[in-house]
Amino acid sequence: MLKHLRYNFRIHKILRRLAKQRVKTVFQPGNIWLIEYAVEDNEETDALLKTCFMRGWVEPLKDSVPMQKLGPDGSLPKGNLFESHAPVWKLTDSGWAIIQRRHFFMILGLIVALTSVILTFNP
Repeated sequence: MLKHLRYNFRIHKILRRLAKQRVKTVFQPGNIWLIEYAVEDNEETDALLKTCFMRGWVEPLKDSVPMQKLGPDGSLPKGNLFESHAPVWKLTDSGWAIIQRRHFFMILGLIVALTSVILTFNP
């Protein structure tokens, strides 16, 4: 049970981090996006994003986009500009609802409404 809650917390955290992403600059030529606050590209985030995709909370905006990490000082790397390809993910409406926890508040409102109806008609 605790493992499941921890996994769902990590999913919620990755969705919040995905919501903070933004395009800082577009380099020309080639229309290359510099994404600020980008989500890390590792095995854990890949599995979490694919789980979110399976649940309908995220979808790939563009697939197989060239990717490269900037240097520690924010400079472009020397030599080969791109080292890999990865999708750019975007949140769906369902993903935004998960971040704002609308489902939880709807269930809570339903419980309060049902409790008030039961207490009203209970003599």
